[in-house]
Amino acid sequence: MESRIDDMLAHLSHSQQQLARILEAQRHSAVRMAQIIHALPEYEFRVADGARSSGGQAEQINRSIVAYLNAMADLQQTAADNLEIVLKELREQEEE
Repeated sequence: MESRIDDMLAHLSHSQQQLARILEAQRHSAVRMAQIIHALPEYEFRVADGARSSGGQAEQINRSIVAYLNAMADLQQTAADNLEIVLKELREQEEE
């Protein structure tokens, strides 16, 4: 039984590491896009139809940041759910 729990913990650890790598890549992408937007001149660019392009870029940055924060929340929830399962298994094992 202990080896099954150890195997499950190893798999959970590996999946959490992979999720963390994905989130780190998203964070770097959002930070880099924010730096690029910050480096743009303060005036608004106009495209042929008169729409503002800098507003679209800021919206894209905001979406990236929201996606990153949602992914972090999902990671925390997944880690909590997995930890709950492991603790339940350990408690059952201690009772035996």
